[in-house]
Amino acid sequence: MSAFASIPAPDAEVAAAARARQATLTKPPGSLGRLEDLSVWVASCQEACPPRQFERARVVVFAGDHGVTAAGVSAFPAEVTAQMVANFDAGGAAINVLAELAGAGVRVVDVAVDSDSPLSPAIGAHRVRRGSGNIAVEDALTAEEVDAAIQAGRDVADEEVDAGADLLIAGDMGIGNTTPATTLIAALTDAEPVAVVGRGTGVDDAGWARKTAAIRDALFRARPSMTDPVALLRICGGADLAAMAGFLAQAATRRTPVLLDGVVVGAAALTAERMAPGARLWWQAGHRSTEPAHTLALQRLGLEPIVDLGMRLGEGTGATVALSVLRAAVGTLASMATFSEAAVSDRAEP
Repeated sequence: MSAFASIPAPDAEVAAAARARQATLTKPPGSLGRLEDLSVWVASCQEACPPRQFERARVVVFAGDHGVTAAGVSAFPAEVTAQMVANFDAGGAAINVLAELAGAGVRVVDVAVDSDSPLSPAIGAHRVRRGSGNIAVEDALTAEEVDAAIQAGRDVADEEVDAGADLLIAGDMGIGNTTPATTLIAALTDAEPVAVVGRGTGVDDAGWARKTAAIRDALFRARPSMTDPVALLRICGGADLAAMAGFLAQAATRRTPVLLDGVVVGAAALTAERMAPGARLWWQAGHRSTEPAHTLALQRLGLEPIVDLGMRLGEGTGATVALSVLRAAVGTLASMATFSEAAVSDRAEP
């Protein structure tokens, strides 16, 4: 795997121009709250003021299974992953509904689903392996596989940007995937498992205890590699998480804004920022998951969620709900009249 190029920051001069334009619009300064900040961010990413409305927003759902599911860390059986990939493809999942409402397309990528073969050649074009290893007792991937998974994510990002994507959303699907995600966040933030382990798909107390034990065992094995993000993906991550990390870092390299989803994408983002410092400037946190590890990841990334609706589904759903808010931010900066255009008096002089 080749290293990531130096990540450029969004355009500071355009950001200043966007703030100046905000001050001329027919409203009291700051009255649109967070929408104003988001509009400035989009303008700086696009290097254009006023910013353009998104024409090809894309949700990419990275699917993969995890051997740690055998330890009883999920309320659902492993075969649900492959079944949900088919549901995405048929347009029947929550992300399909929400993406249509938000004006985004959906793509599903089988990186490591535990099935005999991918659902289709297109969905399986970047498949790395059949399921990832049980991180409680073994590495998730080999050195070659982690490099292949990161490269797969980079390739998917390039494919989407080359096809005209102007905003990307990473989503996840994988029974048991909150266990490696929480492990990565704990490793990268030096957090105790009991402080960050959530209920995932809704496990009971016994399931929570099994999940905590699996994470503790994985962290013990990963202890010598805590400062190496690629090694952490190999030891206690998974092919889908590695692909997401590559996808997020490559999007920043390609100067394409990204909305992050929940705890699984948050773990990939935290890892991607270690691999490609500065990538986080191209991301916004779409939402805050109810998983405690997600709040910790967002704090370390310095990102404030756009919405906080108690969601924990994954798939990119929270970020896709936030896309409608981001569209509102772009629309107001681009289309509102200025005081002079509307012949409206500005603030009175003191």
